Amino acid sequence: MSDDLIFYTNPMSRGRIVRWMLEEVGEPYQTQVLDYATTLKGPEYLAVNPMGKVPALKHGDVVVTEAAAICAYLADAFPQKGLAPPPGDKRRGTYFRWLFFGAGPVEQATSVHSLGVEIKPEQKRMMGFGDMADTMNAMEGAITGRSFVLGDAFSAADVYFGSQVSWGLQFGSIEKRAAFVAYAERLHARPAYQRATEIDDKLIAAASA
Repeated sequence: MSDDLIFYTNPMSRGRIVRWMLEEVGEPYQTQVLDYATTLKGPEYLAVNPMGKVPALKHGDVVVTEAAAICAYLADAFPQKGLAPPPGDKRRGTYFRWLFFGAGPVEQATSVHSLGVEIKPEQKRMMGFGDMADTMNAMEGAITGRSFVLGDAFSAADVYFGSQVSWGLQFGSIEKRAAFVAYAERLHARPAYQRATEIDDKLIAAASA
């Protein structure tokens, strides 16, 4: 398989999560920026992702979509980077738990909340996230008393879970609890996060110039 990494994105999308992950991995990659009005729904990109959504990643002949899946894939594709506990490591369960908690309950809860939908007590058991309070409390518990979700070790789980926290704080979909604010500050101090943010912010500025 070719080692080429091709990253499909738009700087105003969940592609920012994968950009950060790619910068943490530190391997060369190509970027294809797609436009919402044209190329995102064009036949060439629909052949990559029939959903017509970003991000997506090609690694040789392998295509991966969904930001959490891409983060998990990259961590396993480049194990020497230490971004995931190896198979057999007891921390691997915790790693997957919070990586996909971010992709499941957190994504669902914040999306439903942004639409103004109130979950009634009798409806909680129907919802994978329970309600917003349940989700926020679980998130807070994941990082209280530790630097990252695995303790002192940063991982791909922090890229995805942490992006949900960071975006939620920025756009008001997550409460500004002290644990969330401190966690986001630790993530924002990472050089890879800063590089990724600078790249995407420059793309946004160039598009609006």
